[in-house]
Amino acid sequence: MNRIDQLFSTKPKEVLNIYFTAGFPQLGDTLTVLQALQAGGADMAEIGMPFSDPLADGPVIQDSSTRAIKNGMKLAVLFEQLRGFRDQIHIPVVLMGYINPVLQYGVENFLRSCQEVGVDGLILPDLPMEEYETEYKPLFEKYGQHLIFLVTPETSEARIRKIDSLSRGFVYAVSSSSTTGKDKDMQLQASYFEKLQAMQLKNPVLVGFGIRDKATFQQACRYSNGAIIGSAFVKAIENSANLQDTVPAFVRNIKQ
Repeated sequence: MNRIDQLFSTKPKEVLNIYFTAGFPQLGDTLTVLQALQAGGADMAEIGMPFSDPLADGPVIQDSSTRAIKNGMKLAVLFEQLRGFRDQIHIPVVLMGYINPVLQYGVENFLRSCQEVGVDGLILPDLPMEEYETEYKPLFEKYGQHLIFLVTPETSEARIRKIDSLSRGFVYAVSSSSTTGKDKDMQLQASYFEKLQAMQLKNPVLVGFGIRDKATFQQACRYSNGAIIGSAFVKAIENSANLQDTVPAFVRNIKQ
């Protein structure tokens, strides 16, 4: 069973997924952050693959991507860093990024590398659902990679149903149609989250965008199986002198 599926089968509520950018703050910090997230009690880790034109990302994650690229991070480097990481890391790990670098790397080569190192799933916001279904779905299945799609408050019910039928692992419920890192009022999104709840999707739902602390995490969990924190975590580790202390402390502040 895929580790994402295992997680939700044993912990269906209050799942905390933490996003961070590969190669940030320093090029060699990827595995250090992963280890510290696991030590702190994060349920899942989402590693951002830096890209020069990240359309859905706000300034904090954009800046982290720019810095990571300047540090020398690219897909080949990331896969080399992740080689053997499963000797130490047992939580599910998802890669999040954009389709252009994947196409340049070669889709099948990329999926093969994901399987070889032990990645569990992918979030590629600019991969069209129709293109995935007609061209790439068999490859994702061949290499055991769950593809996670995003829904927004503007997504129609019919499209949500279609996304749910194609998604594996979980559905990523974007709290609003803005970029990452914006402060959101979860109460204002209540009708959207309640609609998703009422649809009784086959996949678990994690809420992302605007989740930044214990209060917003708990609010999101009222309507979903858990939440994703990105910009607030990236900001927290940006100038950290000791990731082994900063990262677990951040996670504990959310979960305790």
